[in-house]
Amino acid sequence: MTHTIALVDDDQNILASLSAALEDEGYRVDTYVDSLEALEGIVRKPVDLAILDIKMPKMDGMELLGNLRQKNDVPVIFLTSKDDEVDEVMGLRMGADDYIKKPFSQRLLMERIHAVLRRHELQSQDNSGGEVMRRGDLVLDKSRHLCAWKDTEVNLTVTEFLLVEALARRPGHVKNRDQLIDAAYGEHIYVDDRTIDSHVKRLRRKFKAVDEEFAEIETLYGVGYRYRGS
Repeated sequence: MTHTIALVDDDQNILASLSAALEDEGYRVDTYVDSLEALEGIVRKPVDLAILDIKMPKMDGMELLGNLRQKNDVPVIFLTSKDDEVDEVMGLRMGADDYIKKPFSQRLLMERIHAVLRRHELQSQDNSGGEVMRRGDLVLDKSRHLCAWKDTEVNLTVTEFLLVEALARRPGHVKNRDQLIDAAYGEHIYVDDRTIDSHVKRLRRKFKAVDEEFAEIETLYGVGYRYRGS
């Protein structure tokens, strides 16, 4: 299966070099220099992954992601040239699956792309014969990529779904950040610890939007996280 990737950046040089590299890896590439055009194009012609530059005119990458999330759950990787980690944290909080700082090696980007697509495919496949995990008020349906809390759907990205699944599979057992990184990103992919922390914070906000008293995901400072439910 050939995957299609949307590449959105107002820098023509980056578009040219990255699109050529992606095509060499066997991907189809739709390129956009304008976020408004990208939004229209991605909604009209869905892709398997979107790579968005954060700093763009008219509509920046954050706003584009927000608009995309109202339409679909396409996996997103952010490109950022800023040193300030605020952009990275905000992007993850808004539902990005990963980010990478400019300048970056194309090989590192390819590995991140492969990891995100792999996670998405695992969720799209019914690998477990339609397994539905139930943990008290939590329901996770892998075949439909459905998460529900107290009979109310909680809209999760692929990465968030995998994190909840990893934590809820063994309630009461602590998962350190390395274990959660492996569960969500796969082995041999380097991800900063704060990336997992940002995903967990966003997960809590999503569940609290459904139930203000949600407190099933516990932080054990200096150790990791655990799911309290049974």
